[in-house]
Amino acid sequence: MNINIFENSDLGSQFVANRIGKVLAARNSVSRPTVLGLATGSTPIEVYSELIKKHRDEGLSFENVVTFNLDEYYPMEPSDIQSYYHFMHQHLFDSVDIQLDNVFIPNGKIHEHKVIKYCEQYDDKIAEVGGIDIQILGIGANGHIGFNEPGSELNSVTRLVELDEQTRKDAAATFNGIENVPTSAITMGINTILKAKEILIMAWGKRKAEIIKQCLFGEVTSTKPATFLQTHPNVSVVLDAEAASLLDLD
Repeated sequence: MNINIFENSDLGSQFVANRIGKVLAARNSVSRPTVLGLATGSTPIEVYSELIKKHRDEGLSFENVVTFNLDEYYPMEPSDIQSYYHFMHQHLFDSVDIQLDNVFIPNGKIHEHKVIKYCEQYDDKIAEVGGIDIQILGIGANGHIGFNEPGSELNSVTRLVELDEQTRKDAAATFNGIENVPTSAITMGINTILKAKEILIMAWGKRKAEIIKQCLFGEVTSTKPATFLQTHPNVSVVLDAEAASLLDLD
């Protein structure tokens, strides 16, 4: 893995946004679409802010970008302020020139009997557009990526999952109490994520230091799904100094 350590999350976010911007600009110049896999939560917010700046100040266009989000709570109405649909529009889509027909976010209100087929179609759509060029990720305190909780296997695909208790606790403030946090979500699988051509995983803060150490240098195991990233040929890890504080890179 290519490990990049920055003094703070602002500099790390700029690094990620610059990488995405460089790929977009290169592909835009030859009229080729770019397929992005997008994450939610606090980790990528500044990345999206930087991309908006590039669109506004440098003319970076998202017109030929296709996006696939990692996950969505289930059940969840897109109009709910806790939905990832709302998050993405608030933090990125409403401020750039992306075509909304090219935006794909798991449907948190799909009927339960249709979920399996819907998830198969989500993976099929990614394949139809040529796969994800750049996938951005955060990492949970329990080692999850997307909502691939401990126990998720290497061959897992997009599916409905039960959320880990730690994940629900981490989301409690957003939902005004853990009792309001959904117990399930639709998520891209590990196998889906690892098909991306390039992966950028970010972590900020001291709280992520231990899980980063375990997932970068520990045993590859389903009990910490982020360890599966060790098997991918093109992963960049982007950390602030606190998240990297337990790493021995000498």
